[in-house]
Amino acid sequence: MVAANRLAWLKSGLLWRTFFMLAFLITVSMVAWVASFRIVERGPRAQALAAQIISIVTITRAALTHSAPDLRRELLFDLASNEGIRIYPLEDTDQIDPPVDDAIMPDLEKEVRSKLGNQTRFSSKVNEIGGFWVSFKIDGDEYWLVLDRERVERGSGVQWLQWASVALILSLLGAMFISTLINQPLSRLTAATRAVAKGLQPEPLPETGPTEIEEANRSFNQMVSDLQRIESDRAIILAGISHDLRTPLARMLLEVEMANLTDDARSGMQSDLAQMDGIIGQFLHYAKPTDTSSFEKINLSELIENVVQTAERQADIRIQAQIAPDIYVSGNETELRRVLNNVIENSRRYGKQDGADCVDIDISVLARQDRALVTLADHGLGIPEGEIDRLLRPFTRLDVARGQANGSGLGLAIVSRIVKQHGGKLRVSNREGGGLSSQIELQLS
Repeated sequence: MVAANRLAWLKSGLLWRTFFMLAFLITVSMVAWVASFRIVERGPRAQALAAQIISIVTITRAALTHSAPDLRRELLFDLASNEGIRIYPLEDTDQIDPPVDDAIMPDLEKEVRSKLGNQTRFSSKVNEIGGFWVSFKIDGDEYWLVLDRERVERGSGVQWLQWASVALILSLLGAMFISTLINQPLSRLTAATRAVAKGLQPEPLPETGPTEIEEANRSFNQMVSDLQRIESDRAIILAGISHDLRTPLARMLLEVEMANLTDDARSGMQSDLAQMDGIIGQFLHYAKPTDTSSFEKINLSELIENVVQTAERQADIRIQAQIAPDIYVSGNETELRRVLNNVIENSRRYGKQDGADCVDIDISVLARQDRALVTLADHGLGIPEGEIDRLLRPFTRLDVARGQANGSGLGLAIVSRIVKQHGGKLRVSNREGGGLSSQIELQLS
């Protein structure tokens, strides 16, 4: 499970995707370059080595042929000590190992034999003595000329591996730098977008860099500015409406109008005014942004116990609560209390079973890892699965599924908004056995 989570994390990060793609392309390019180099340089290298071997054999044979017999031993010693060239008589009893299986050996043997004769033999070890062995003749007698392998072999595999490792590490560091450079503007944009989704005010993005990034940041900053202006205008308009409806003059005029009505009409109008006043209050609260500077450490367990005690004073509510003690979160206590009250009120209005006088609500609060989970569920009719997302939208009422609704359709929209502003999540689903379940997830403090 842990390995799967890590793999999912690597797949989800654009930085790591870019890095691994660049690393893969660099590695493939290096392998292709090395393979191409070895193929291209094989022919010229075989010719150069063949010319070197032919030259050494020719000069050594000429030196031995024209030197005085009593000086040949001294000449052989000088060749071995100064030039690394050793000469041995070729015997029929020699134990000969085949030459090293190298890509250039066929071309090398062909070039040497074209100059020294087809009878020329090659070996990587004779009589357990390693080296590069090549045979030649002097006056009908055959000899072995032995060179150190380093003179005819390219750099060792260890050297190649060292150079390749250094080149690969430098390339990967370059790939990481490029990936970071590419993804940094995207990371800033992602962070700013998340802040806006939580109702926070992000810092303006820098309008610099490549044209595409500059245009994207400028558009995002303009969008945030427009949203703020719309939010401000909406608050002003709703506040103006509320003020007009709630002024003493307006109330006095309404009272004059009501004085001329019958008792039943007056009672109905009072009910309508109370409902209108509540709806206006919801409008104002939905338009009001949450001030994150007011967040503080809150004992969520005690807050919910207090909300439950208050709600149980209503005759038509029964609550079964399981609340774990001492669960702390960071937030605005007034806003979180409103969240809980809105969900309970939503259940009170629409979560009653058919024919029941009161609503049964189950509330559980627990801590899981670094999150606090609050679940509130009623035993009503629930709603169609396809309508759950619509339920969280403002001004949405699902009368068919949840009974007679007479609110503004802002209750759960306000809940969703406040939870997001607190960095949490709201999940609404149908409860198994009937009813609606709302789960609120908040970060532990």
